[in-house]
Amino acid sequence: MIPFPAVDHRLPLIDDVCMVTIEIEYQGELHTQAVHGPSGARLNTDAPVDNGGKGEAFSPTDLVATALGTCMVTIMGIFAARHDLDLRGTRVSVTKEMVQQPVRRIGKLQVDIRLPLPATHPHRNALEKAALTCPVHQSLHPDVLTPIAFHYREQAGTPASPALQPAGIS
Repeated sequence: MIPFPAVDHRLPLIDDVCMVTIEIEYQGELHTQAVHGPSGARLNTDAPVDNGGKGEAFSPTDLVATALGTCMVTIMGIFAARHDLDLRGTRVSVTKEMVQQPVRRIGKLQVDIRLPLPATHPHRNALEKAALTCPVHQSLHPDVLTPIAFHYREQAGTPASPALQPAGIS
């Protein structure tokens, strides 16, 4: 492993644009190592088994699915912190489906968000809007289907039901 040169990766805001540099080294056998500039945290990837890899780590497309789920819950967490809400225990599951035509790409990212709040919570709509406006979701190509379901804690005597995202958002 070759260490990356010491560089200040904490770039300033320029015209309201926040920039972060990720350094990536190809290590052979379809493995890479990425280094997050500001923190120095390292992340390894491997190609998936169905694309010639060993599946020993997240694939690059797995990281897109991971980015979507973590971004959505993080933006919800930012809203929750501003409104003194506790979202600890919220769980997000993202199921990635690949397509082969016209080229190999992500075809669908099914997102299920399970919140420890009742469906009647007064901030429900705002929390859902926060998730749907996360930067990763807003950056995905429109050909990538993103059905999103919000699931809420059951209240005594009330069956739980998922809240699907509003029509027209995918």
